[in-house]
Amino acid sequence: MGYRVHTFSPDSDTPAGHVSDIETTALYDDLDLVRRFARDVDVITFEFENIPAATIETAAEFVDVHPRGSVLHTTQNRLREKTFLSINGFPVAPFRQIRLIEDLYDAAAEIGFPCVLKTAGFGYDGKGQKKLTGPGDIESAFVAMNGSEAVLEAFIEFQKEVSVVCARGADGEFVHYGVIENEHKDHILDLSFSPGNVRGTVCAEAVEITQNIAEAFGYVGTMCVEFFLTQDDRLLVNEIAPRPHNSGHLTFGPCVTSQFEQQARAVCGLPLGSTGFYRPAAIANLLGEIWTGGEPDWAKALSATNVSLHLYGKSEPRAGRKMGHLTATDETPKAAAEIVRRARQMLLEKA
Repeated sequence: MGYRVHTFSPDSDTPAGHVSDIETTALYDDLDLVRRFARDVDVITFEFENIPAATIETAAEFVDVHPRGSVLHTTQNRLREKTFLSINGFPVAPFRQIRLIEDLYDAAAEIGFPCVLKTAGFGYDGKGQKKLTGPGDIESAFVAMNGSEAVLEAFIEFQKEVSVVCARGADGEFVHYGVIENEHKDHILDLSFSPGNVRGTVCAEAVEITQNIAEAFGYVGTMCVEFFLTQDDRLLVNEIAPRPHNSGHLTFGPCVTSQFEQQARAVCGLPLGSTGFYRPAAIANLLGEIWTGGEPDWAKALSATNVSLHLYGKSEPRAGRKMGHLTATDETPKAAAEIVRRARQMLLEKA
């Protein structure tokens, strides 16, 4: 789009740094360098939630940060996020704040079993959480939290997980990509396809909830809202991602305007782009396990019709680490999902 990009990260040789014009490597709490960075750019956005609030507050003294630091503060902590959702009337699973083991006993009695204990902060891809099936699990689950503030949630027997990726401009313009259906494996997103297989009324409600959350935040940028769809077709908000999201990676290529371009448009004050899909699409994540035994044979996967490969440039493949994804398109989302699954399976079949 013609913009020059300056990245700030504690790590060097990062995926974003590979395509940046300038890469600053410094700790997020080095506020002097944060100030120097902020003075050098016209607008700032962030790529994940685990950034200290003080870093964003310091940068915002010099330049606009989108989304705002208050959004980051809310979404990087499960308790604050669920409290925000509950206060504003958005549907969430029953939850309770946990500080002491007595809180956990009382909350479990109120919510019932099974339930899930999660750390309030810095959890993703299933990290920092434990399912409780009965009173005998309470003490070990509390110990596993290692003194961290936590949230106890009711365990939801959902029929599927879906998400809505959207973008909102500073002028209130709102666009969305409809409902994306997601499949997880070991708490990590495994496959996504669009359009999701849900009733029209569910799709409309999911989009309405997402737009209302964006409005309540005064949000600017790309955002994802993840939902549980219960057995009786009720939507419950599971998490909010204040950034481009893994499930939205399927917009890169199959859509007129990807979620990443929407982010740039929104934070730079441009009109938002069309969210139309050329064809139904699916993505399959590539985790570090695929590198077991050596470099995968990418030619195998790319021999499949309508498949494209996206590697993120992460230097070290590790188990459970998202290293890239495959994208496929076809006449139906089911067909696209079958193609991308088959293409990934080819990578796992070592010669």
